[in-house]
Amino acid sequence: MNSVERHQFILKRLQDKGSINVLDLGKELDVSTVTIRKDLKLLEERQMLFRTHGGATLNNPYTIDRSVVEKEKMQSEEKARIAETAALMVEANDSIIIASGTTVLAMARHIHPIGNLTVVTSALNVAIELNRHQHVEILQLGGMMRSTSTSVAGPYAEKILENFFCSKLFLGVDGIDPDFGLTTTNGLEAHLNRKMIEVSQKTIVLADSTKFGKRGFGRICGFDEIDEIITDKDIPPHMLKELESMGVKVTIV
Repeated sequence: MNSVERHQFILKRLQDKGSINVLDLGKELDVSTVTIRKDLKLLEERQMLFRTHGGATLNNPYTIDRSVVEKEKMQSEEKARIAETAALMVEANDSIIIASGTTVLAMARHIHPIGNLTVVTSALNVAIELNRHQHVEILQLGGMMRSTSTSVAGPYAEKILENFFCSKLFLGVDGIDPDFGLTTTNGLEAHLNRKMIEVSQKTIVLADSTKFGKRGFGRICGFDEIDEIITDKDIPPHMLKELESMGVKVTIV
């Protein structure tokens, strides 16, 4: 098989699966991994794929930090369905943590508390949204304000969390990658999210299908540290299969 035929094979595999692995391609094509890496480099230079650690993908796997206003316009219908499903998981007299992001903000809008509800949050917009409810007690974390997310991060917020333990954490992310785990675009926020996981009995990730196969700058955690992902029906089939093989519960709405 010559280089042109290899390139056609690689692109067909990528179209079928969404992502490919260097080692698997080497075995299938009976060539060295060095040859495959050169092929992927050339195809990337031609803007036909994006190289990743150990393989390649059709879509750019790296996320950028966008403003809340811009993010709210993206995948709005999918986020609304995810948010509504997540809000139903809030129980009577619950104590929960809501992180930052447009999907968890949408969730806050769907919450109709039964009895008293205690909410710990890093997001100012989430706190303002929930403040309209009479029986919601809000603990707003303090720290360095991120203008793009209207949320705080840093050691002050982490210190406050040490004094509490909550039943559930509702977490928004910027990227979900089978190899790298869950990520966000900001390192400080990623570290705060890890602290939130430590003080929560259950971690529920809210992520629309565009987040899969993407990586942000800051790694939050691996899949062994989360309990459930709520997403929409457009999740790539190969990603769903990989997550389920790792024992991750995925709820599709």
